[in-house]
Amino acid sequence: MTRITDLARITGGRSRSISPENFTGDKGAGGAATEGTGAHPARDLGQGWKVSPSVDIPAGTGFTMAEISGPAVIRHIWLTTDAKNWRSMVLRMYWEHDEQPAVEVPLGDFFCQGWGEFAQVNSIPIAVNPKGGFNSYWEMPFAEHALLTLTNLGPEQARVYYQVDYELTEVPEGSGYLHAHWRRNNPLPYKEVHTVLEGVEGAGHYVGTYLATGTHNSEWWGEGEFKFYLDGDEEFPTICGTGTEDYFGGAWNFDLPGAGYTAYSTPYLGLPQILRPDGLYRSQQRFGMYRWHIPDPLRFHENLRITVQALGWRSLDRYLPLQDDMASTALFYLDRTSTHRPPEPDYDRMEVL
Repeated sequence: MTRITDLARITGGRSRSISPENFTGDKGAGGAATEGTGAHPARDLGQGWKVSPSVDIPAGTGFTMAEISGPAVIRHIWLTTDAKNWRSMVLRMYWEHDEQPAVEVPLGDFFCQGWGEFAQVNSIPIAVNPKGGFNSYWEMPFAEHALLTLTNLGPEQARVYYQVDYELTEVPEGSGYLHAHWRRNNPLPYKEVHTVLEGVEGAGHYVGTYLATGTHNSEWWGEGEFKFYLDGDEEFPTICGTGTEDYFGGAWNFDLPGAGYTAYSTPYLGLPQILRPDGLYRSQQRFGMYRWHIPDPLRFHENLRITVQALGWRSLDRYLPLQDDMASTALFYLDRTSTHRPPEPDYDRMEVL
């Protein structure tokens, strides 16, 4: 992230932006389209009057959002599309011509919207504003090449508005590549843990977790511990938390007396989404929460594995292993462009029922 102390420093960087109004990001090439999704409403005004503000991605197809030659740093991504597409589209990012993606995540989960319903997010790297304005400020440096794609796995065409803002600039030696992996268990097998991250080899630092969890039992669900296995840890981790709500910066079941579960969104920690039963078809509670390790990144030099337990209470003095719906997005910087990753998301695995 850019430090406040850097704001006044004049550099040789050159700002560029890719959107449907300038697919290449070339200098002086914005707003010149003569056809596009806005051509009809702009028919009386012509070129330069919002002729191409968005793209339509047919069902079952992929689309190249941005292809950039470096060295450069992606500073900001803004995007919006209908909420029905948030768990049926896959966002991928590839660095330095690698054929394997470093980022491969359902679109909504990357922006802390795993349940396909809007939740306001007011954090440093991710901001989501009414009524579905997705913003990412994760810093994404690369030396030679970046490719960002969206794949529509849904049954219908998706209209997407987006903008990728980047800076052509030298990338400091030792900069890592942003990675994001997504995993889901629904349900989590009895007495097993949910794996947030595994098989990551190399040196880097872990910077964030988004967790979308849906409860399949009554009573409190968040006693489970996050465990970080660093650099060869096997049976026991180096870092072990004390409970799910503790890891996300809350306490005592997120329960504000008289109000019950209470949402919050802060620069680095949040429980922005609480979906409650409706008394008819929506029977289970669902939650979305984030924890960004920006002031406190977790450093590793050989490998990294992360798990979290799903744990409730069988009685007041005995834990109950839960079989919940758990979907996690893990974000980290690594000294290489790809690493072992989970099976790619498919429509059935992502679907919110």
